[in-house]
Amino acid sequence: MNLLSIENLTKTYGEKVLFKDVTFGIEEGNKIGLIGVNGTGKSTFLKVIAGVDTADSGKITTGNSVQVEYLPQNPDFDAEATVLEQVFKGHSPVMQVLKEYEQVLAQVEQQLENEAYQKRLIQLSQQMDALNAWQLESEAKTVLTKLGIYDFSAIVSTLSGGQRKRIALASALINPADLLILDEPTNHIDNNTVAWLEQYLVKRKGALLMITHDRYFLDRVTNRIIELDRGNLYTYSGNYSKFLEVKADREEQQEASERKRQNILRNELAWIRRGAQARSTKQKARIERFEELSAQTPEAAGSQIEINVGASRLGRKIIELSHIDKEYEGKTLIEDFNYIVLKNDRVGIIGPNGSGKSTLLNLIAGRLAADCGLVDIGQTVKIGYFSQESTEMNQDLRVIEYIKEEAHFLPTADGGTISAGQLLERFLFPPSQQWTPISKLSGGEKRRLFLLRILMSAPNVLLLDEPTNDLDVQTLSILEDYLEDFPGVVVVVSHDRYFLDRLVEKLFVFEGQGKITQYPGNYSDYQEKAAIQDGETTDKGKNTVEKKITVSDKPKERPRKLSFNEQREYEGIEEVIAGVEFELSQVTAAINTAGSDFELLQQLTAKQQELTTRLDELLDRWTYLNELVAELGN
Repeated sequence: MNLLSIENLTKTYGEKVLFKDVTFGIEEGNKIGLIGVNGTGKSTFLKVIAGVDTADSGKITTGNSVQVEYLPQNPDFDAEATVLEQVFKGHSPVMQVLKEYEQVLAQVEQQLENEAYQKRLIQLSQQMDALNAWQLESEAKTVLTKLGIYDFSAIVSTLSGGQRKRIALASALINPADLLILDEPTNHIDNNTVAWLEQYLVKRKGALLMITHDRYFLDRVTNRIIELDRGNLYTYSGNYSKFLEVKADREEQQEASERKRQNILRNELAWIRRGAQARSTKQKARIERFEELSAQTPEAAGSQIEINVGASRLGRKIIELSHIDKEYEGKTLIEDFNYIVLKNDRVGIIGPNGSGKSTLLNLIAGRLAADCGLVDIGQTVKIGYFSQESTEMNQDLRVIEYIKEEAHFLPTADGGTISAGQLLERFLFPPSQQWTPISKLSGGEKRRLFLLRILMSAPNVLLLDEPTNDLDVQTLSILEDYLEDFPGVVVVVSHDRYFLDRLVEKLFVFEGQGKITQYPGNYSDYQEKAAIQDGETTDKGKNTVEKKITVSDKPKERPRKLSFNEQREYEGIEEVIAGVEFELSQVTAAINTAGSDFELLQQLTAKQQELTTRLDELLDRWTYLNELVAELGN
């Protein structure tokens, strides 16, 4: 079933063409990832499809009764609303009833003797029954909990920006929609929540269109990729790994076509230079052909960001943290933490939102003082701090002025120098854009510029706080290449599993109540260890449950017996469930260690889905058999 059709859609921003004559459709069951370099118009494209913005020309046709739900990068909020009121912001009848029910329920709890409110609550409860809204309310609370929001009555204005974004994400997920449009849904959520969201969207019925920089997320959720590149839209069937294969083939074909064109041009130019007389029709046609070939503008391959900057010399002593304690508003974030930073360290920091990851970076950088303990920074250390928010940027400055504030020239790794303008070009800021005010850049372009400013200072210790937020996949890939060869220390807070797998060699894991545990290896190594530990805990729990069932819960007398097959199934089903859970944990661990082997990832993801479905069926059957046994016992 076709949900939405787009014909000849065109949108410009000043003199810049964001997309031109784009035509494509969204079918039921499509899970589409939209990718492209920052500033190409991806977010604008989603806004136009969602009806938030208008195109200059073209047509969008939505199917009858098709519901579209849209999550922007920066959602609007009702500052006075509670969390649940904000989640139930939709205009559908069920959303309106849910919102009023929560409001009246709050009034009833405050004024227990008010009959008017109690009568209205009964009426709303009946409407909830008619609309089958109870399940939706339960789902909303479950989703909020999974996203790390536990106080459903909290006022939105009292929450952090990241918490508000997660509330908006919950609202988008639970609102009934045939097409769900998400702009960077993985920003501001931790690693475990990203993994949960990934599974939620895989299982969710309905179409999906999203922008995300998370390559694992793209590969495991999508079955179609669309790429916005210099105003053109390219469509690829399959997930992200399939897209990479097909795109490489397309670019090779384009390069071959361009080489052929250049050869023809050289031959034609040589013929003209020999003094060909443009008298005959044949000669005129040949000259016209030359002019036509010359006028063709070849489609350039995607620009690559090349980073080859140098770094300041790093001495023997770098940074030492001794017995660090830090509290915030009565909550212990860090307790008795010790670490000596080594040369060429590659450290990743992970943990739940609000656990203190950014606080640790600020302590290392000397931007924040510890409550107890010592942070000793070596004399040769030059820190480059890439924070989550580019608050230091003067929006009135032009792009090149902002970079030249740091330095006009930068020493390169090979002993040469590079000018600010040249480095900007390598960072996809062509000369025509270098005099653009920062205020006119997209969010991703500002992040890229902020990163460039930090690298322009030639640091030898890089502290990166969620560097993957708002950066496109291409920029991330080149940044990873740079960091692999960076002649200094890298400490990074990130929820991007691919980024962590590729870069880090040890992890600091925030485990609550100020405890930070150090693990060797990358993120997949850590996940594998965690899965093994969880498996051991689960096995112990299952043995205890089995003993309880066989010793104390076994019914002594029954009015009738289970059938032979039911009895045999009942006695063996827990062992089967344990076997499937163990196999699922192995597959999950294999996925986390598959790295960039996308063919293997596809196979493992399919196996994971198959095992998950099997486990759900077994648990349903286990519930039925236990209820049957209980009934016979009664």
